[in-house]
Amino acid sequence: MDWLNGEAFTAFGQHIKWSDMIGNTIGLIALALGWRRSIWTWPAQFLSGVILFAAFATSHLTGSAGKQVVVMAVAAWGYWQWTRRGRQQAQDGSIAVRFATWRERAYLIGGAVLGTAAVGGLFTLYPSLSWDPWPDAYIFVGTLVAMIAQARGMVEFWFAWLLVDLVGVPLNFANGFAFSGFVYVLYGALVLWGLRDWWLRSRTSGRPALEGAAA
Repeated sequence: MDWLNGEAFTAFGQHIKWSDMIGNTIGLIALALGWRRSIWTWPAQFLSGVILFAAFATSHLTGSAGKQVVVMAVAAWGYWQWTRRGRQQAQDGSIAVRFATWRERAYLIGGAVLGTAAVGGLFTLYPSLSWDPWPDAYIFVGTLVAMIAQARGMVEFWFAWLLVDLVGVPLNFANGFAFSGFVYVLYGALVLWGLRDWWLRSRTSGRPALEGAAA
């Protein structure tokens, strides 16, 4: 696994690591598959988590490394959610998407705030865990919230990813993961595209098929 943390190339004065490049490329593919509502989004996210864990764990970014462990766990859970429940909800056999209820939104926001406070506080008490405690905690918890919402088929998952992007881009550049920073910029564009698609689908997925029309 040592070669994964080796330098792949240098671009614009930034040293690009193999693990950073490969892991984030797979992560980008996973997000694109999520936009397409493909079940393969979850195995791709799991593989991305494995590779990025190796990258962050050796760079003293405990929050980001821990995030990958959570990514792998939630990816397994999300795969189960989509195979056992999601396909039973849409009339055409695809994954059904919807907006969260106000109660669900309150849970997501409350969990994000309390989780960030708890993890950030832990990193502050033990500085050896992370060089950037609060941004690291924010990304860690924000990613967890986004993936839970995705597993539930909630449109709000895209909003959660946008909020993670706002901090993820400068954090990755500041800590030597330039490729992650570039990919997070691409994430932003893909998130906006996926948000529009899920938004439109959420308005039609719950409507009954017209009599005499193809389902």
